Amino acid sequence: MLKGGRRGLLIILSSPSGVGKTTLARRLIEWDSSISFSISATTRKPRNGEKDGREYYFKSASEFNDMVKAGLFLEHAKVFGNLYGSPKNPVETAIRNSRDIVFDIDWQGGQQIRNSVYSADTVSIFVLPPSIAELRRRLLARGLDCQNTVEGRMQKSKGEIVHWPEYDYVLINSDVDQVLEKIKFIVRAERLRRSRQLGLFDFVEGLNREFDGATQ
Repeated sequence: MLKGGRRGLLIILSSPSGVGKTTLARRLIEWDSSISFSISATTRKPRNGEKDGREYYFKSASEFNDMVKAGLFLEHAKVFGNLYGSPKNPVETAIRNSRDIVFDIDWQGGQQIRNSVYSADTVSIFVLPPSIAELRRRLLARGLDCQNTVEGRMQKSKGEIVHWPEYDYVLINSDVDQVLEKIKFIVRAERLRRSRQLGLFDFVEGLNREFDGATQ
């Protein structure tokens, strides 16, 4: 029997605002409690109901920049005028303990993680809207932003969508339940990759020794 478990998996979910990556990340964690959410640090102000350390670690610009200088982020980027970054320590701990962690981040953050020392531990998924008209409808329906901000997000979405070829998987979110099922299949398959099976080499070597013993 294979011993040693596997390395933890970094699951990147990216999409333009309003496509549903945050909902998908939360539902993925509900499906499997061994998956944890990477809580980002940000300089944006908390929205109603948000709590420091739950949705985000809310930081001042100077605090955030001090963290950057200290090398405490796995990735960081400026999005809609605010700074966002993924703290490094929780990620390193998760990988060592064979736990998976999901990132709800934009293409800039995804690119940095894929180019980091954890590239081999990463699976990246880009989620597209079924149409631009539906994307606009969803942004308006969630009621988080004023009309001008919605229009700004719509303009920015074009520049985000062009990065879809950089991702391992690309899914269209016409139905959130169907997309979630596809993400579950991806996670199951990625966990079984040969490169992530700790102790596999020793296990196969043991099989070879059994062959050698049987022929003596």
